[in-house]
Amino acid sequence: MKTAWRESDCLNNPTDMEKCWSLTQVMSEASRCLLCHDAPCSKACPAGTDPATFIRKLRLRNVKGAIRTVRENNALAGVCAVVCPTEQLCQKACVAAGIDRPIDIGRIQRFLVEHGWQIRFNPLEKAASRSGRVAVVGSGPAGLACAAEVARNGIAAEIFEGMEEPGGVLRYGVPSFRLHPEFLDRELSDIKALGVKITCNKKIPAGGIEKLLDKGYDAVFYAPGTWRPVTVDIPGMDLKNVLTARDFLAAMRSGDQKRIAALVKGKNVAVYGGGSVAMDAATTAKALGANKVYIVYRRSLREMPAARHDVDMALANNVSFRIMSMVRALVGEKGKLTGLEGIETDWKKPGDTSAAGLVTVPGTEFKLKIDVFVSALGYQAEPEAKAACPGIKFTARGLVETRRDGCSTSHPHIFTGGDIARGPALVVEAVADGKAAGQHIVKMLAAGSKPVAAKKGGR
Repeated sequence: MKTAWRESDCLNNPTDMEKCWSLTQVMSEASRCLLCHDAPCSKACPAGTDPATFIRKLRLRNVKGAIRTVRENNALAGVCAVVCPTEQLCQKACVAAGIDRPIDIGRIQRFLVEHGWQIRFNPLEKAASRSGRVAVVGSGPAGLACAAEVARNGIAAEIFEGMEEPGGVLRYGVPSFRLHPEFLDRELSDIKALGVKITCNKKIPAGGIEKLLDKGYDAVFYAPGTWRPVTVDIPGMDLKNVLTARDFLAAMRSGDQKRIAALVKGKNVAVYGGGSVAMDAATTAKALGANKVYIVYRRSLREMPAARHDVDMALANNVSFRIMSMVRALVGEKGKLTGLEGIETDWKKPGDTSAAGLVTVPGTEFKLKIDVFVSALGYQAEPEAKAACPGIKFTARGLVETRRDGCSTSHPHIFTGGDIARGPALVVEAVADGKAAGQHIVKMLAAGSKPVAAKKGGR
């Protein structure tokens, strides 16, 4: 089983990742596989990484063959192995769970990626060059997966990223103790080796997506992600030391770690939310030496959207959970946060876990003495996302409207995927979107489809 991260491991260096398994450990775990026909674990992987095949090859001691299966099916296999909730996907479907426990597919997959790096075996190969140029907007998991798929088919791909470094949510939204920057950079290097060009600090202006087609790109994959924090209208949000999870976690990756560490060390921290981002923020605060860390969530543990292993990690590190609770107000003195006021919640009817079915319980008011408050209620699309691409349809939520294939838009040469199409989703789902879009683009260009030149004054 995946061991919990411990505060003691990271008090001096809160960027350490858990160590990878050895070959002996991996072979022992693989030996437990039942070698199912039509394996359900492979069906359960959104990105089609095919764990049944790479575990079977590993059992036959065909280590390079196993590495090839992993990397050819998923250009971000290492990242997915580290951050994806495998217990909710491939491992949940594992038949071995009915006998003992599921095969730890995530650890096996990570080993194969890292072992490939150690022996300098990179099966990702670029096909013979073909005509066509593809622009990818956004270097998160969807954008990287799309660029890799296009490049592997011999088509030139260039990624435009608005931040200083590539990776999107993988770099700026995942704590280093879960995904170290060096690990991410190794995966990025393999993608760059396919000929993918990445240009950072390149924000696309209003109307800029269609202009890329005018500049000679044959297709655009639009995946800017969702970076605007969901806010809550409660008194006191303007107090000092009130942060969003985005700002809190991004600071850990942007050289501002010392400031955040000084902010939380020895202090009481409350994190509002129940997703994996909230768990990351809470565990990071503990890693930085916070005294007490509270998770405040309006529903129960069962309804909590966070991955189970993220919840377990928070619990293992003495994060306190105030479930079935809502924050009513933040309080402070002289403009500085000193505490929060909350109230417990309940369901109107048993089994109705909808937002409308949630009510507050009079007489259950409570107070927490806190010094730092982190709002982790999720993300939504930035208004600039729609402005950058006025030539395609968006939903009322500000997400790109897709056709039945999940990646085509109302413009025949603009494709999309990841959070801007799905809303906040799993990394592996974003990878699946990018991979599928890349395959659609390759087929489209193979058929000779070219974008229509823009007319003067508009398309």
